[in-house]
Amino acid sequence: MANILAIRFSALGDVAMTIAALKSFADQYPDNRITLLSRPVAGLLMEGLPPNVGLRTVNLNEYKGLGGLRRLSRELMKEGYDVLVDWHDVLRSKVIRFFFRKAGRRVAVIDKGRKERRALTRQKDKVLTPLTPSPERYAMALKDAGFPIVLKPYRMFGDVKADITDLTDITGPKGTDRWVGIAPFAAHVGKIYPLGLMEQVIAGLQGVRIFLFGSGSTERAWCEQMEASHGNVTSLIGKSNLAKELRLISNMDLMITMDSANMHLSALAGTKTLSIWGATHPLAGFGGMQVEGSVQVQQQMDCRPCSIFGNKRCQYNDYRCLNGITPHCIVQAAMKCLDLNRR
Repeated sequence: MANILAIRFSALGDVAMTIAALKSFADQYPDNRITLLSRPVAGLLMEGLPPNVGLRTVNLNEYKGLGGLRRLSRELMKEGYDVLVDWHDVLRSKVIRFFFRKAGRRVAVIDKGRKERRALTRQKDKVLTPLTPSPERYAMALKDAGFPIVLKPYRMFGDVKADITDLTDITGPKGTDRWVGIAPFAAHVGKIYPLGLMEQVIAGLQGVRIFLFGSGSTERAWCEQMEASHGNVTSLIGKSNLAKELRLISNMDLMITMDSANMHLSALAGTKTLSIWGATHPLAGFGGMQVEGSVQVQQQMDCRPCSIFGNKRCQYNDYRCLNGITPHCIVQAAMKCLDLNRR
């Protein structure tokens, strides 16, 4: 029996895209075990996975520098992992896999396609070729480790909506209402639809209940302002936690998100998603494994994509890729997803 350790320290959205590979491996290799080495928040995404999937959390602040990573590697090897799959391929994970390989353990590493990413995002002569989606890259790394899998989508709550009876004091009963979740924020400005335009989207979504997702004081202030200004809007910030929000997302008829973690959480929750793209692009392979019927709203522009992660400053300083998407376009796409255009 193999005991595999897979490394993915990154942001929540990146971790969310590993879950399908973990579940597919667990189902197809029930006599083997795979453990994800990640941050504690990953545990919320892994509830309900088969028993041969584990989570090994780590606080990287406790393992700083080469000496700290050597100590962490020794601790991990003592835990009996005989195969290491590096799903991150950053300096920390490179050091850990060096020590694993030095100790004679089998090692495989993800191919991030960095050369193809540079060709996709350069200013001139872009190569607009779809890159391998991230979930498939995780599966390819498992194959290199000797464990080929058939990658299958994973939905946390199966084919049903999660129970939210304990949240009705926030949401009220759903009844026949259409519920739309909006997660208007992202880590970088190049991925955030301008909030003034987003308010116009909110105003244009008539006949539905709207729930706003976010975190932090700045996001909370904007969301609460929207709640006060629009009678069909409820801000969830400060009223729930991630575990509750995942259950709520599964009860949405549609999620409107940026290219952000919420897009991937929506896919895990089994909810149709309308994602808005600016500086980044689905061609880069970060669209994940979205639910059938999901749509991507974007403008075709010669300068797009200019960034893989949305963290580069706009060369025109106006983020026209986002500002050029009209609220009417988003509202119409949302109503089509909800099948409300004909009502």
